[in-house]
Amino acid sequence: MPFKRATLAISLIAAFSGQALAQTCPAGSAPVTYPISKVVEQQDNYHGTMVADPYRWLEDDNSAETKSWVAEQNKVTQAWLAQIPQREAIKARLTKLWNYERYSVPSKKGGRYFYSRNDGLQNQAVLYTAKSLGETPRVLLDPNTLAADGTVALAGMAVSPNGKFLAYSTAASGSDWNEIKVRDIETGKDMADHIKWVKFSNTAWAADGSGFYYSRYDAPAEGAKLSGVNYFQKVYFHKLGTAQDADVLVYHRPDQKEWGFGAEVTDDGRYLIVNGSHGTEQKNRVFIKDLKAKDAQVVGLLEQFDASYNFIDNDGPVFYFLTDKNAPRSRVIAIDIRKPGSENWKEIVAESAQTLTGASIVNKQLVLNYLSDAHSAVKIVDLKGKPVREIALPGLGSAGGFGGKATDTETFYSYTSFTTPTTIYRLDMKTGKSSIYRQPKVDFDPNAFDVRQQFYTSKDGTKVPMFIVSKKGMKLDGSNPTYLYGYGGFNVSLTPSFSVSNLAWVEMGGVYVVANLRGGGEYGEAWHKAGTKLQKQNVFDDFIGAAEWLVANKVTSPAKLSIGGGSNGGLLVGAAMTQRPELFGAALPAVGVMDMLRFQKFTIGWAWTSDYGSSDNAEEFKALVKYSPLHNLKKGGCYPATMVLTADHDDRVVPAHSFKFAAAAQAAQSGAAPILIRIDSKAGHGAGKPTAKQIEEVADRWGFLSRALDMQPAAPAASTTGGQ
Repeated sequence: MPFKRATLAISLIAAFSGQALAQTCPAGSAPVTYPISKVVEQQDNYHGTMVADPYRWLEDDNSAETKSWVAEQNKVTQAWLAQIPQREAIKARLTKLWNYERYSVPSKKGGRYFYSRNDGLQNQAVLYTAKSLGETPRVLLDPNTLAADGTVALAGMAVSPNGKFLAYSTAASGSDWNEIKVRDIETGKDMADHIKWVKFSNTAWAADGSGFYYSRYDAPAEGAKLSGVNYFQKVYFHKLGTAQDADVLVYHRPDQKEWGFGAEVTDDGRYLIVNGSHGTEQKNRVFIKDLKAKDAQVVGLLEQFDASYNFIDNDGPVFYFLTDKNAPRSRVIAIDIRKPGSENWKEIVAESAQTLTGASIVNKQLVLNYLSDAHSAVKIVDLKGKPVREIALPGLGSAGGFGGKATDTETFYSYTSFTTPTTIYRLDMKTGKSSIYRQPKVDFDPNAFDVRQQFYTSKDGTKVPMFIVSKKGMKLDGSNPTYLYGYGGFNVSLTPSFSVSNLAWVEMGGVYVVANLRGGGEYGEAWHKAGTKLQKQNVFDDFIGAAEWLVANKVTSPAKLSIGGGSNGGLLVGAAMTQRPELFGAALPAVGVMDMLRFQKFTIGWAWTSDYGSSDNAEEFKALVKYSPLHNLKKGGCYPATMVLTADHDDRVVPAHSFKFAAAAQAAQSGAAPILIRIDSKAGHGAGKPTAKQIEEVADRWGFLSRALDMQPAAPAASTTGGQ
């Protein structure tokens, strides 16, 4: 059927009525005049249902027409943002808050310590090395020298066991594509080695430092670098001093185009472990190769694809794994690879009421990182599972790190909370004593804020937790501008963490809320599965339930309530604002998966079918089309003020998702609330974004909300050097 702008059925489903909503939009300022988004005659048959896709042309990010549309949309958005009086003040405060030292957790390799540090406003953190903790460190790699605008980031690194070489990967403009180079640690100079077309890969050195293992895809077709689908990942070995085309193919599966592989070498150098995955499914296969045995092949160890098996360490032929096999909240088992049958497995740490999210072996003891109602608890046991001690954490927050070898007597970890900047601790594994190694100072008073955890009831009766951060003395009169954030997918857990951007929001008088939705990993694999495929609506119900609780308990009101999330969280925001538009005053969907019928056709999108299902499946199509944000916009709808955020180099969730959603939402909107799209340049899905770009984006986010929610300027924040 021909499409005319005045009669377009914005539901996009030709088999449905596409009727306009009988809804009266609240009065507001004059509506925005948007660039014209042409519609095309494009329909697809999904199991007998014809679905229109009138903005299909926006999937071609290389076309002059799309580039012109992007430029015009950005012009409209920037003009709207320029009218916000608080914008420059917000940016100035963000810049001041952001200007503090930040450190990574140190690691030790080859008799050296390695860590990264950002002095405050550097676009990228700098990598340092030192032979002792007391020695003045020297710069090993400064990514800020790789691009004048800071858009080349350090994406990964691995030090050879002898401490002589650094294999490091870089990503340009936020792309998932990496390039690997090798630096001589003593001289600080790069060698000739240069590896391309690496994506979703670690780097694993051979024990003698002669080379390393890595994973890559074939080079994409011309013009398809940012959108072409990624299949047939392969594991290679690169020998130092040789060209990439001489690399040895170690393992691949030409019969399984969707399988991905990551390689690691055991600390004793004896075994190569190849982890086989299928998309983002929380299940994997494990293959091994005896590197000391002549002509040994990669052979299967765990091939049932029945659970998650994360390798921890080995003691000769005894391998330790963190697994959710017969334990949805995970446990630790030992497998003797000489008799690997499950009847011979030994349980070292049993499943508990807490969710076990990480484990490492240091000082020949297991360090266990648990989640207890979405915040960290750390315990140490011996290699038979006998309790040794618990690590006392400063409060309700998140701990991470705890790396090292079985023979090490020290390890390092980080601790952070909503009001505690990430602090680095050194843990003496013999005494159990933790001491502060690096503690940043930030220009704020942590005692001025209140953090609490609240449980609420979702639509089906499930109890769901959320964290609420506000200034102390918050009045419960429904007038507080509130930003509700969520994710709810792919087994990702949202735990307390420090963020100067969120701190600035609360200083402005806002309330920051994080909801721990189903689909995440906070309560183990059962919690994750309850928010996937045909049960994905549970995630949206949980998010909407959090919003309803905030309104019912007068933390805020719909006119003052905004929602945000990125990637899968962008999908979450898109689904919530199309299902319950009257519940929200503003929405910030970022780099979201908005077209749930075509996501699998781009880059690594096919890998997400383990969480979403696929429109290629008739039953799953019926579920997807009911919540797909793009397909549930309705002409004449009263949608909240919305700023869609994406970037031109996003090759994880291609920007076409956001482009099409913004075009359709602008056509659907009948009220005065703006539907804008902010399209960043030389940026990707988020990783490695330069500090300057982060500050600009956050200033635009909070500026947008300050206008959309009619926020009054808050009193200037007290200047302190707090943070602990």
